[in-house]
Amino acid sequence: MEQLNNVIFYTIDKSIRTYRQYAQRQLKNAGYSITIDQWLVIKTLLENPDIKQQELGEKIFKDNASVTRIIELLVRAKYLKRRNNTEDRRRTGLEVTEKGKETIADVHKIVLKNRSVALEGISKTELETVKKVLMKITKNCQDD
Repeated sequence: MEQLNNVIFYTIDKSIRTYRQYAQRQLKNAGYSITIDQWLVIKTLLENPDIKQQELGEKIFKDNASVTRIIELLVRAKYLKRRNNTEDRRRTGLEVTEKGKETIADVHKIVLKNRSVALEGISKTELETVKKVLMKITKNCQDD
């Protein structure tokens, strides 16, 4: 049986988890209480203002219960506010508040620095190759 360190998917997962831990530490060190997942929710809502919660979960790779918890925390922290849907009263929309927009703008600078540190010494060609390979893996796993 092969060693975990020789399994490419273990290495990919380890890299992602290590990066997320690093990124979270950088946010905390800069004085932000927002998590990476909360940042992803706000950023996705800014890019897709009318997105449904299920679609939001798919975009950030979270189940519905996790998305609900994250949204509730963001509403309580005043990064998001709920708005009524004029066409369907059963649905509510989410809107990023000014506080949320300002935080995302501030945190964006940290995110760019995090990426720069993580990708140090990796050429553009190497990054393109990695992206192509990962996209092929994704496609292979989506084809049934």
